[in-house]
Amino acid sequence: MKARLLITSALAAALAPALPQVDLPPAAEHGWVTSTLRHMTLEQKVGQLFVSYVYGGDATNPSAADRAANRSTYGVETPAEVVERYHLGGVVYFSWSHNLDSPRQIATLSNGLQRAALGDGAKGRVPLVIATDQEQGVVLRMPPPAAQFPGAMALGASRSTSDAYTAAEITGRELRAVGIHQPYAPVADVNVNPANPVIGVRSFGADPTLVADLTAAQVAGFERGGGVSAVAKHFPGHGDTDTDSHTGLPVIHHSRQEWERIDAPAFRAAIAAGVDSIMTAHIVVPALDPSGDPATLSPAILTGVLRGELGFDGVIVTDALNMAAVRERYGDARVPVLALKAGADQLLMPPNFALAYHAVLQAVHDGELTERRIDESVRRILALKYRLGLYKSPFVDVDAAEATVGAPDHLAAVTRVTDPTLTAVRNDAGLLPLAPADRSVLVTGWNTAAFAPISTVADGFAERGAQVTARPATLPSDATIAAVAAQAAQHDLTVVLVNKAWDTEVTDPRATQQRLVAALLATGRPVIVVAVRDPYDIAHLPGVETYLVTYSYTRAAMDTLVRALHGALSPRGRLPVTIPVADDPDTPLFPYGHGLTW
Repeated sequence: MKARLLITSALAAALAPALPQVDLPPAAEHGWVTSTLRHMTLEQKVGQLFVSYVYGGDATNPSAADRAANRSTYGVETPAEVVERYHLGGVVYFSWSHNLDSPRQIATLSNGLQRAALGDGAKGRVPLVIATDQEQGVVLRMPPPAAQFPGAMALGASRSTSDAYTAAEITGRELRAVGIHQPYAPVADVNVNPANPVIGVRSFGADPTLVADLTAAQVAGFERGGGVSAVAKHFPGHGDTDTDSHTGLPVIHHSRQEWERIDAPAFRAAIAAGVDSIMTAHIVVPALDPSGDPATLSPAILTGVLRGELGFDGVIVTDALNMAAVRERYGDARVPVLALKAGADQLLMPPNFALAYHAVLQAVHDGELTERRIDESVRRILALKYRLGLYKSPFVDVDAAEATVGAPDHLAAVTRVTDPTLTAVRNDAGLLPLAPADRSVLVTGWNTAAFAPISTVADGFAERGAQVTARPATLPSDATIAAVAAQAAQHDLTVVLVNKAWDTEVTDPRATQQRLVAALLATGRPVIVVAVRDPYDIAHLPGVETYLVTYSYTRAAMDTLVRALHGALSPRGRLPVTIPVADDPDTPLFPYGHGLTW
């Protein structure tokens, strides 16, 4: 394993571009951290431990609705007041909290929040670290014109460490330009369970070596190329579960040996590559801790394994504390205290912020947590902020943000990185590539207004001379299925997009996608099925002869798809997972590494 880490570390170093590096003297870092910590009150120190969301696109002048949301959640009206009241150490941006609109707006918000954090510049006031979930693929927060790269499993299909580095580097540069410092990526989980409802395509794949290599490449891309702080997640490995930790408490039944072989390599590789932060998972791993506590609250896992055995001394950030899995055994006042006792440093998004904040203060006053323990985490957080250069440059240039985000060379790189990810799984009838012809085409199936993949595909066919009908049918009713099938019977070709069609729970309407595909096949007309998320759908779609996987539904992924269908490029992606037979998970339907081309 030691040799393996050396190889991975060397790989990450080789991928780093020849950029000027600024080596921050350890003495200077220590001096700033120690001096800052010395002047902080206990309330300020505890505030540094928390990362939470704020409502509004402007730090001091949010909309009336956002003012009301902040007042209900925090007791104050503006994002700036939230930061000031609780001495927040970090803020995480979301579209649902109305933080993300345009590069200029995001950069202006970031500057406003930093001014609130720094106040009048008094000692003990420190800049924020700002985060967002920019994994790319199906989990991205930055809206256009930001570069929207393929996600992890798509990159796994291309097998390219250099492309993984490029995606992280450019993503990091764009985030940093608008004042965001943590992308909450890469995902280091190894998705060995096709029924995993929460990881899936967010993972690079099912092979620990591939996941380790691409994780190391992205850590290097984010930190050395992009200037942001990578966050490898979700420790100790969330890839083998069929329970969503947002709604339940997953249990990972790997033996210690299986954990070492499957889950540990990617995190070891991230640490060897110099990852700044690691995010915990709200999962129970009895082989690592038989107590039944989730990893987020487990001293055996966070302090014993992550810090002690793996040697990680960076920032440990919890996954969101408002998720059901971490709230199942303990009350909301206990969870943040237990997470700190376990070894966590940053506490992400507690469901009742005031309760969590005061619970930590009370735990110190009661002696359950020592101030020395608080100082340990605050030191790590301050050191991270120092290494990010926030101690001297917390603000961003708003004009430069507009020029950087969505720059032409960035968008060109998106296409270059996306093209090799498309995976052709089945072409039994030899339909592809499509022969030149005047044809009528129906484009239907799963759609989302945010990305409009149906329209993108339809427009691509129309540009090539087809007569196209676009008919979104996202989780269709039986009546819609019948109507779409009737339309398909009147067209020469149907392209149908599916998204997690494998999910056949009776209570989940995604099962209707299977019935839609069956109805389209029953017309006898040619049908191309495209999985725009999980590759596993084909196992649940009997009779499909033409099947491709894009792993996401971004505009770039759909553009690559259309060009490949018409023979303008050859698919090069290879499955980074095994697709099993639907009712026999131990029997491969399509093996790891499978992929067709033309």
